[in-house]
Amino acid sequence: MNPTNISELKNYFRARGLKPKDYMGQNFLIDEDALKAIVEAADLKSSDIALEVGPGLGVLTKQLAEKCKEVWAVEKDAKLVQILKTKLHKENNIHLINDDILRFHVDKHIKGDYKVVANIPYYLTSKLLQNFLELNNPPKLMVLMIQKEVGERVVAKAGELSVLGISVQIYSDPEIVAVQIPDQVRDGFGEKRIPLIVPKTSFWPVPKVDSVILRIIPKNKYPEIQDKKLFFQIVKTAFAGKRKQIHNTLKNLEALNQAGIDPKTRPQDITIEKWIRLYLVLVDRL
Repeated sequence: MNPTNISELKNYFRARGLKPKDYMGQNFLIDEDALKAIVEAADLKSSDIALEVGPGLGVLTKQLAEKCKEVWAVEKDAKLVQILKTKLHKENNIHLINDDILRFHVDKHIKGDYKVVANIPYYLTSKLLQNFLELNNPPKLMVLMIQKEVGERVVAKAGELSVLGISVQIYSDPEIVAVQIPDQVRDGFGEKRIPLIVPKTSFWPVPKVDSVILRIIPKNKYPEIQDKKLFFQIVKTAFAGKRKQIHNTLKNLEALNQAGIDPKTRPQDITIEKWIRLYLVLVDRL
């Protein structure tokens, strides 16, 4: 069975009385160009350890195993795990784990550097990003297929910032990866314009949304934030009234002014640097 051939894929499931589980976010990637783009974005070396979330039918898993020293593939669906064991039994560098990634203890299984490379179930996106970025030993790189709207929120700048965008950018430099398309168009300045969207037809079953490939390099970007819990309390309090001016949710006008924030500003318009300045002002007042 070729898992990137939709007819063969449907027949394979039908013959075994299986159906993709919507509640598990099972949308299998069948676009070989998108698979190639994920692997290329991960910049894999023969010494790398890769952690894959939701390997599904093992299409990406097999490609990771060809390039990496080890692959840890964590799959929640026990029936898919049995299929994977059969399909991948000849690969001696794959560790297949039947578990929920949100309960999986990375440090018990993986020592040293690793990369997270995955086409993840979309309902996991926010929690999964938070879990990995807050680890004592975060991945040195994350390459994730996620829904387009969420990817845009993650990389957004002041003007369109959200709690999710701030949460990721505090820990890392995220970017949306370009998907290679044969007919590349050049504008008048000679810059390439390559579509960044992976269409919903690249999956089976077809989801309701298009996708993007997100590349995240975790860093200790802002060591001055000693109390991240307090920092995010401040941010979340302000965003409780996202479309309102910030003085409606954060009443300390003196602190806002000291941080260089106009009290009439809306939360999504405030730069990360000013959020940090506000946090430091408020910490000094504790």
